Amino acid sequence: MRFFDRKNEIERLHEIERLSHNASQFTIISGRRRIGKTALVKKAYEDRNMLYFFVARKAEADLCQTFMEEIQEKLNVPVPTTAVKTFAEVFHYVMQLAKSQHIILFIDEFQDFNRVNPSIFSDMQNIWDSNKDDAHINLVVGGSVNTLLNKIFTDNKEPLYGRQTNTMRIKAFPPSVLKEIMQEYSPDYREEDLLALYTLTGGVAKYIELFVDHKHLTLNKMMKAIFEPDSFFIHEGKSMLIEEFGKDYGTYFSILTLISQGRNTRADIEDALGGKELSGYLKKLSEDYNLISKQQPMHEKSPNKSVHYTVTDHFLRFWFRFIFKYSHVIEAGGIERLRQITERDYPTFSGHSLESFFRDCLRETGSYTRIGYWHDRKGENEIDIVAEDEFDKKIVFYEIKRQAKHFDYKLLKEKADNFLRSTGLHKDYTIEFKSLCLDDIKCNS
Repeated sequence: MRFFDRKNEIERLHEIERLSHNASQFTIISGRRRIGKTALVKKAYEDRNMLYFFVARKAEADLCQTFMEEIQEKLNVPVPTTAVKTFAEVFHYVMQLAKSQHIILFIDEFQDFNRVNPSIFSDMQNIWDSNKDDAHINLVVGGSVNTLLNKIFTDNKEPLYGRQTNTMRIKAFPPSVLKEIMQEYSPDYREEDLLALYTLTGGVAKYIELFVDHKHLTLNKMMKAIFEPDSFFIHEGKSMLIEEFGKDYGTYFSILTLISQGRNTRADIEDALGGKELSGYLKKLSEDYNLISKQQPMHEKSPNKSVHYTVTDHFLRFWFRFIFKYSHVIEAGGIERLRQITERDYPTFSGHSLESFFRDCLRETGSYTRIGYWHDRKGENEIDIVAEDEFDKKIVFYEIKRQAKHFDYKLLKEKADNFLRSTGLHKDYTIEFKSLCLDDIKCNS
């Protein structure tokens, strides 16, 4: 699959590179695994002479030998004749070289230095602080384990705290890019196929690439690929998250499974787990791991009322709902049976994805100042999407259905009237009512 999108990110990396000729730059690139961080940096600097250090989990001396070979090959400079055994020596050498020439250095999986030798971060702080003012270096570090990256750069007790000059978080591909990919590789795709690509990959570049390269771009083919014996996708959730969560991963996995099944209030989740107090876990999942979001009806005044949680990563939502929940079925050799059950339940499951898809489409337009949903406290009136533009005094109420024939204009208007009475904030607004269905996902919303 060719490289898609990331125009804004590439422009920013180019600007950082220009700045680094006059003042040293230290950029953090973060984002979940498989999102395309490495591909982005390599694409941005593909016509530059970039040093690439991958932090493999092996002995520091072995890493240093690999790094010095990269320096010699890319910069064509003599390297020390004695063996370099510490990263401090490598980094000091690079910083010294950067005083006489411009250097781009990308350190990939930076957080894994913590496994190699935790003192590397202190060494880097001292070397950076001592040499950055005289150097011309564009230092970019990338990593996937959010907890470790946050600790390294945002904990004021850590040596590299505050040393970064730029921070970039790489997000999943939006609907417009998914449409572009489908148009290029499967131009006769159906609306259901596009929704499946969104639901099953969450816009994550690696997962999309696997489907594209194997020509699995229909709903049916994607499902079969996911539930093949020894499928990459079967173990992906565990591979991603066990290192993030550490010894408490069992509790976190249980919470994410429950939310993916629709048990999305704190009371429901705690009740399902035997009354265990979970506020700390929910806070970390939201703020540290960025895996769930705390949602409330639009214009809810109390921060603690009508709170619902949702798994923000669509692939993980699918993985916890169908793969992790039924891992015992897979272990018992029932993977084909599980695929059939998943396909049976998928239309209902993907209804949530359809709503999310259209919210993302509306965000891409940049036409609204607030996009959310609404329901009253009794749960009797619910509106799928409320899009508000406070500058042009406009509010649009959307009902999302798989099929347009199920849209009820009168019912949506009644729900909107309840919303307007409840909030009392939109008396001078232009009001619109719209329906969106599966047939609309190829169009711009």
